[in-house]
Amino acid sequence: MGSIPKEMEKKKAHAVCIPYPAQGHITPMMKLAKLLRSDYGFHITFVNTHYNHKRLLRSNAISSAVDQLPDFRFESIPDGLPPSDADSDATQDIPSLCDSLWKHALPPFLDLLRKLNRESPPVSCIVSDGAMSFTLDAAKALNIPEVLFWTPSACGVLGYLHYQHLLERGLIPLKDESDITNGFLDTPVDWIPGFNKNMRLKDLPSFLRTTDPSDIMLNCCNREAQRAAMASGIILNTFDELEQPVLEAMAVVGRLPPIFTVGPLNLISRPHGPLASILSSLWKEENGCLEWLDSHAPASVVYVNFGSITVMTKEQLVEFAWGLANCEYEFLWVIRPDLVRGETAVLPLEFLERTKERGLMASWCPQEAVLEHAAVGGFLTHSGWNSTLESISGGVPMLSWPFFAEQQTNCRYACEEWGIGMEIDNDVKREKVERLIRELMGGEKGKQMRNKAMEWKMSAVRATQPGGSSCCNLVRLVKEVLLNT
Repeated sequence: MGSIPKEMEKKKAHAVCIPYPAQGHITPMMKLAKLLRSDYGFHITFVNTHYNHKRLLRSNAISSAVDQLPDFRFESIPDGLPPSDADSDATQDIPSLCDSLWKHALPPFLDLLRKLNRESPPVSCIVSDGAMSFTLDAAKALNIPEVLFWTPSACGVLGYLHYQHLLERGLIPLKDESDITNGFLDTPVDWIPGFNKNMRLKDLPSFLRTTDPSDIMLNCCNREAQRAAMASGIILNTFDELEQPVLEAMAVVGRLPPIFTVGPLNLISRPHGPLASILSSLWKEENGCLEWLDSHAPASVVYVNFGSITVMTKEQLVEFAWGLANCEYEFLWVIRPDLVRGETAVLPLEFLERTKERGLMASWCPQEAVLEHAAVGGFLTHSGWNSTLESISGGVPMLSWPFFAEQQTNCRYACEEWGIGMEIDNDVKREKVERLIRELMGGEKGKQMRNKAMEWKMSAVRATQPGGSSCCNLVRLVKEVLLNT
């Protein structure tokens, strides 16, 4: 990567890294923390909530590494929510979590920083999730720099940055619940600089789909976006070539501090030794799926994973299942126990019997390795940003069923701007799933998407090689902001 600045040889830098407590935020923050430790010699304190720290221990993500690396330590703070099942592996309710962290997390976080400052080396900077802006008040109190790591795509962040403008124009909150289904969300938003000109209101982050002016998520996202101007810098897990028009627009929106694009982190962060044994999965991964893939022909398997938060109805699960059964392609399907809203995910026995020779189900898997495997030819996804970047990094085209947040934005860009995706709408029907999977895996459109995905993969590789844009931006981030030199 970059050479360690001489300033660091004199004084050990100590970065406190604190992700938002959900899988899609913990994973990229962990990759960044490892980079700061391995390539720049930072002492790292990684701060989770008590709830997620226990989950990481149960999944064996960090237990083997805790004692091997004294300069990569783990701490935790309370999230302020009422106690829950001590052994629960379910993702917590997002609105409740956002509200509680904003109201309750600053005092224990400040207490932790003061405790760390009584040790050596003292805290020299904070790297916080963009959705945890209460940490900016802690950085100000201790007079140390803080960078906000916004883990969504740049186009997703641009959407959040314009929530305030949407409020001022009277477009949100919605006037009536019927606006969700009556075509109002098709309203063009071609007035937002940097966006694809085909963007519609429904392509912006989904928390605007409310009629309640006091909606927790609407106000939380708007507040966090507006407070981003207080940071010393903004980190984005993307690369310049992929989102250049959006990045140029962000540079002039909301008086933001310098923006550092350092992704895809899954390509740039490849630690060895004890650091490699530190993982970030909140669920136990089933590595047997990689051996299963080894026995399959190149580009022959459909990989299906809707991420860590998406939930669906039992009827939608059944429609996806029969779409997979009827398409006749082999598939690897990750099904979390809490995938179905309000009940355990159970597949029809007839489906299991019909697909037992060509399908494999897992509760969680090492997704990066799966998407890099030659056997995977297409990805049925929720279009979360980590999944999108990992798919690009593997050169794998996508069939997208976005659920919430900026997943709709990522889906629109994958389909309209980058040429690597097709969308399934919310009205899931087995015939549509079957048809789109057939097109993804063997149709002319699928071939075009696969070629485009390979082009973007090579672009991502170039960005993350020494001298590439993301590598150079990481060096600048360390020297100009985190070391404040």
